[in-house]
Amino acid sequence: MLPRLALVPGEPAGIGPELCVRLAQQPRTDCTLLAFADAATLASAAEALGLPLQLIDEDAVATRPGDLRLRPVPNAAPTTFGRTDPHNARAVIDALTRAAGACLAGELDGMVTGPVHKAAINAGGIAYSGTTELLAEQAGRPVVMMLANEIVRVALATTHLPLRDVPEAITAAALEEVLRITDQALRNDFGIAHPTLAVLGLNPHAGEAGHLGREEIEVIEPVLLALREQGLDLIGPLPADTAFLPQKLRGFDAVVAMYHDQGLPVLKYSGFEQAVNLTLGLPYPRVAVDHGTALELAGKGIADPSSLFAAVATCARIAAIRHAH
Repeated sequence: MLPRLALVPGEPAGIGPELCVRLAQQPRTDCTLLAFADAATLASAAEALGLPLQLIDEDAVATRPGDLRLRPVPNAAPTTFGRTDPHNARAVIDALTRAAGACLAGELDGMVTGPVHKAAINAGGIAYSGTTELLAEQAGRPVVMMLANEIVRVALATTHLPLRDVPEAITAAALEEVLRITDQALRNDFGIAHPTLAVLGLNPHAGEAGHLGREEIEVIEPVLLALREQGLDLIGPLPADTAFLPQKLRGFDAVVAMYHDQGLPVLKYSGFEQAVNLTLGLPYPRVAVDHGTALELAGKGIADPSSLFAAVATCARIAAIRHAH
C-alpha cells in the first residue's frame, strides 16, 4: 500500500492553494494525497492558473491530471488572493489539527503543509507561534525543527527566539534532547544506521577556548562528551563560519545549529527552491515547504512549486521507511 499523506495548503490567500493545484497535475507513484482545505479556494486557484481540478471524494481514486481527494475544511469568508482575512484563521488551524489528528489515529501516514501567515492567525484571535509548536503540543511530544535540501540538513537547537534569549535557552537538558531526537530521526526516517552529527558552537570560533564565551566549555562540550559515551557520533563544537565548507559537509549527515540564523542562511543559499522543513520527533512524518505565503505572488500563476513537490516526495519516502521498519 502506498503511504497516505495529508495535504494542507496553509494560508488561503497565499500561494499554498495554487501550489496544491499544480501538485494535483502530477501523477504519483509514491503516495496518495488527501487535501484538508476549502473547496472554493482550491477551485479559484485552479481557475487563476487555467489548470484542471476535480475535487473528488476521499474514498475515490485519483486517476486524471487535476484529480485531488478532499476532506473539506470550509473557510468562514471568501478568499481574495493576496489579502489575508482573519475570519479564516480558524479554518487554517482546523485544517492542520484535523490532518494531524488523522495521522495520530493511524488513518494517514504523514502530512505535508503549505505556508501559513502567523499575523493573520493571531489577528483572528488565535495565539499561534508556529505549526511546529502547534503539532508538538497536539501530539504531546518534544520536537526538533530541521530544514534540508540535497546538500545539507540543518537541525535547530532553538527556533524562533530573539537573539538575546538564545544563550539561556541552550541548557544541557534541552541540547541533549535535540541531539537525541535528531540522531533517532536520521536512523528511523532517513535510514542512516550510524549518523554523524556536526554540532556548532554558540559563539564566534566556538568560544575560542573561553575567550569569546564560555557556553561551549560549560554546556555544549559536557553534553557531547556524555552522549558520545552512549554511542552517538557527535563532532564539535565547531566554529559556524567553517563548518559548512563542502569538504567538511561530506563527513556529516546533519548539522545542529544553536539558533535560527546561524544555520538556515547557508541552507537556503545552497538550494532554497528545493528545501523542505521537517518536524522531527512526531509519531508521524511532517514535512513543510521552506517558504512563506508570498501574498504578492498569489493568484498570478508564477509561484515556484519546487519546495512543495520536494516536501511530498520527502514525506512519502520517510513514511515508506517508517513502514518498512
